[in-house]
Amino acid sequence: MVIAIARVKHIRVTPQKARRIVDIIRGKQAAEALAILKFAPQSASEPVYKLVASAMANARVKADASNAFLDEQDLVIVRAYVDEGTTLKRFQPRAQGRAFKILKRTSHITIEVATPDEFAPVVRTPSASSAGSATKKTTTKKAEAK
Repeated sequence: MVIAIARVKHIRVTPQKARRIVDIIRGKQAAEALAILKFAPQSASEPVYKLVASAMANARVKADASNAFLDEQDLVIVRAYVDEGTTLKRFQPRAQGRAFKILKRTSHITIEVATPDEFAPVVRTPSASSAGSATKKTTTKKAEAK
């Protein structure tokens, strides 16, 4: 019934490290994800924790605006992904007048939570269904050729 999205951009965590954390919580209940993130030792777990809490708050506000009932224990993390943000380029002096490039990477993290009745339609993607029909077409063409 309720779908809510929370995004954070230009967070100073490399996308590779943030994806490790996001992969852990994807598909879990939002309350369970908060418990996992609270005790995760990785540094990227703190901004992701805040983001999941923000997505839950967004769902609460959205439900209140539409006069819908929302039990926060029912919220599920439907989509969670990390995109690469801008890269800050810095230079460090090295021996004999050379410069060494340092890339400070940033991330854009997106978390989408939904109630279970909305979970099924969100997960389906049109590309997956078209890929399945494409494989069926190739098998029928091979069968016709024989």
